[in-house]
Amino acid sequence: MQGLMQHGALTLDKIIDHAAQWHGGREVVTRSVEGPIVRTTYREIHDRAKRVSNLLLALGIKPGDRVGTLAWNTGRHIETWYGIMGIGAVCHTLNPRLFPEQIAWIADHGGDKVIFTDLTFLPIIAGIIPRLPNVEHVIVFTDRDHMPENFQLAGEAPHFKGLLCYEDLIAEQSADCVWGGFDEGTAAGLCYTSGTTGDPKGVMYSHRSNFLHTFITMQPDVMGLSQRDVILPVVPMFHANAWGVAFSAPATGAKIVMPGARMDGAAIHELLETEGVTFSAAVPTVWQMLLQHLESTNGTISTLKKVVIGGAACPETIIRAFQEKYGVEVVHAWGMTETSPVGTLSTMTDALEKLPYDQQMPYRLKQGRPPMGVELKLTDDDGKALPHDGKAFGHLKIRGPIIAAEYFRGAGGKILDEDGFFDTGDVATIDEMGFMQITDRAKDVVKSGGEWISTIEIENIAVGHPKAALAAVIGVPHPKWDERPILLVKLKEGETATKEEFLDFLQGKIAKWWMPDDVVFVDEIPLGATGKIDKKVIRQRMKDYVLPTAVAAAGAATLAAADGAAAPVLYAPEPASEEIGEPDEPVEEVAAEAEPVLEPAHEPEVVAARILASEAVATEAAEAEVSEPEPASEPVTAEALAASLPDPEPVAQAVAQDPEDVFPHAPLVEPDAKPLAPTPEAAFDAPPVFVAEEAPLAMPIQPGRKAKAAKPDKAASGGKGDWASPILLVAVLVAALPAVLIVGAALGARFGGLDKAIAYDLLTRDLAPRIAWLSLGTDVLALIVAMIGGIGRHWKRAVLALGMTAATLGVLLVATSLGGRAAPVGDVATDWKAPLAFSEAVMNARGEAAAPVLDDPSLPVGSELFAGRRVAEVNAETCPAARTLVLERSPADAYEAAKTAVQAKGLKLVTDDPIDGRLEAGGESFWFGMRDDLVIRVRPDTAGARVDIRSVARDAGGDLGRNCGRVSGILKVIGG
Repeated sequence: MQGLMQHGALTLDKIIDHAAQWHGGREVVTRSVEGPIVRTTYREIHDRAKRVSNLLLALGIKPGDRVGTLAWNTGRHIETWYGIMGIGAVCHTLNPRLFPEQIAWIADHGGDKVIFTDLTFLPIIAGIIPRLPNVEHVIVFTDRDHMPENFQLAGEAPHFKGLLCYEDLIAEQSADCVWGGFDEGTAAGLCYTSGTTGDPKGVMYSHRSNFLHTFITMQPDVMGLSQRDVILPVVPMFHANAWGVAFSAPATGAKIVMPGARMDGAAIHELLETEGVTFSAAVPTVWQMLLQHLESTNGTISTLKKVVIGGAACPETIIRAFQEKYGVEVVHAWGMTETSPVGTLSTMTDALEKLPYDQQMPYRLKQGRPPMGVELKLTDDDGKALPHDGKAFGHLKIRGPIIAAEYFRGAGGKILDEDGFFDTGDVATIDEMGFMQITDRAKDVVKSGGEWISTIEIENIAVGHPKAALAAVIGVPHPKWDERPILLVKLKEGETATKEEFLDFLQGKIAKWWMPDDVVFVDEIPLGATGKIDKKVIRQRMKDYVLPTAVAAAGAATLAAADGAAAPVLYAPEPASEEIGEPDEPVEEVAAEAEPVLEPAHEPEVVAARILASEAVATEAAEAEVSEPEPASEPVTAEALAASLPDPEPVAQAVAQDPEDVFPHAPLVEPDAKPLAPTPEAAFDAPPVFVAEEAPLAMPIQPGRKAKAAKPDKAASGGKGDWASPILLVAVLVAALPAVLIVGAALGARFGGLDKAIAYDLLTRDLAPRIAWLSLGTDVLALIVAMIGGIGRHWKRAVLALGMTAATLGVLLVATSLGGRAAPVGDVATDWKAPLAFSEAVMNARGEAAAPVLDDPSLPVGSELFAGRRVAEVNAETCPAARTLVLERSPADAYEAAKTAVQAKGLKLVTDDPIDGRLEAGGESFWFGMRDDLVIRVRPDTAGARVDIRSVARDAGGDLGRNCGRVSGILKVIGG
């Protein structure tokens, strides 16, 4: 039995609708990219978002199309989000801190058709547009006075139609636009992972998942937001939807303050104080800058009550500074792009709140407990569950309605285990109170003597040393223990230190066998695009490093080092090419969240140079693979390695990695590349994207053997030769040709050799009937020839040709009579007032090239019987049996009857949800392999149960009544 409550799709347009209606006057404040503080309201955001929707519709954007945004946190960005999502399009947030090659790769793989951007990022746009053949329009978030005068691309892009001014376009559009009306499983947002291991992978959020995530973030033990809050989301909107704040703030009616491009300590402090901010969220590096600014200026915090810190492990020094100096509560959080992103938060329980603050600290440093809607588990390498005792290290897995089920376009294959849990790639513990603690990424954990050592825990302690600015721990090979940890330290400016100082600092704080075997002082610790330490780069730089203890264990000479001297610098940033250029400051001096001014590496010429450099690197790598192997060298000592390395030089984040590390599969630009043609949709589904694949296999059509022509019977024809036989043979072949075309087309479509447009529309529905009518004339000619040439000898061939033509025309006429009144679109529904929608799984299976599933489709002009009419009206004429079925039986019984009917028809079940009363299935025609998708919804009714069905063909065009027959047949079976 099902409940008798109203059903409303959880679509994100309802969030901004709610904000506009009930919190319309609440402010949205932005530090604009142009400079001034700009104030607007949720009511105005709602109005302008609808104008964005009409703008996108005018540009040809349809439901399911991806629209890119390369922008800071601003009010305009929020307007665009809701304008995109409101019409069923997908908002694809692009991360400007990635390499230009990565941004181009991601935008192309995502299939973006339009990009919205800020003035700041026009140099990036200039460099990547030649790599984005599907992007014709770039809309700049600014007004006419600030539009650039001389915008030039870094390469040829004949498809690109130029920059458009956002404010001009918005002013031209109407604010009258219908939002929503689609299934809550519809895709809403697309966000790519950073791609530190292999290609970036797209996470496709649905309206439902983001709506549920909004409810989760509003829980008191999560973010606990309310209408009384003033929220400053420092975390960018291109980092997993600003951790959901762009949805939860308008949902609660909270005032929201958008920091724009300036996110340094002084700028953040100014907004905190002038706007009365009570809640904020960012990664640790932002808060380090703020605390340093407050310390240097003796600043105060007057209204801020809570900050959520995630993205990287939060050091104890930050938590204590906020609480003890400024009275601000820190909530340590963990999540991923794949988790929407909230996963766990270190909100104190009632029992912990009663403890002294120092005793709470071990729990505040952990990543915390999962909120309602999120499930966690730990497993060993074999997938067996581990205890929650705070000691067992295991693979952290997560499940819930806000967790990714698969990556966009199937990247990475299956990502869930047999129980539906997603492996986060983190190694963690969970204690008896349910607090989870990340001890490492699975790829970063140090395995020493078969035991795991947490690099994150050592780093968090080491960075608390008063001389340390940043610290990182990696594992390096050891002949006895497999791996041992080493500590890399970047000292604060002007400080000097020794290895022993840091080892002494760690004494008593970690297990003895966790103690690093060496401490290396470096000038730079690289950060990735999301502000995390990039250990992949560190490992690459340290690949030839040899531990002093490893040398001793291997029986080599002990390395000598001067007393009190810093350890030799054994790694350095990779030298940048002259084309790319180098900025003056090392990357760690620029916080991950603060990048108001572009580095020189983002100039258009430099972007183009980087793309070409990636080709050269890939070419060199390919040559290296086929070259003769070099003889193994002797073990390298630390002194020898240090002497061989160039002096370390600071390098910008934009060139902190080698392009080949980012995209190991192939160069992004081919030599002497011509302007690109639009990338076909099919190419997006072929991993890896830029590697040519073999042609798809297809089963060839095997023609039948031709009958041997009868030899001329010269004796019977008086010795003049049988001139009539060749003519009659041609007549027979012409008569047989329509059937050959139809059978060949059916087999070709069935086994993948021909697509539907050729097999069904061209050969079967067009050429075959034309040739059949033509053969009627050749048959009459054959009869005349047979009578002249000797009816006794030739009547069989003449009658065979005529009979084959008659049979073919008869079949075609029957098919036409059966399907002649069928609408030339394969979409049949029992209820067009509220047509059923399909789940995200079905829509993904249909693919981009499939016929669209619309709420109120009309037939195209050109249909002889139904041109321009609504499909709902035509369905009533052509398929009168397709009506809502009301049964005097329980919904549970009706559901089982519907399921039985679907299975009896040989359809493949996709969704079987008796609680929601929803069945989804797929069907395929035998001959042409044409596929249809079916959805059935059983709901309670005053009479008992109500059954609605919708069946939609994946191929555009008519279906000769196929879907009508399926719907009618299933309804008949259900009704008994």
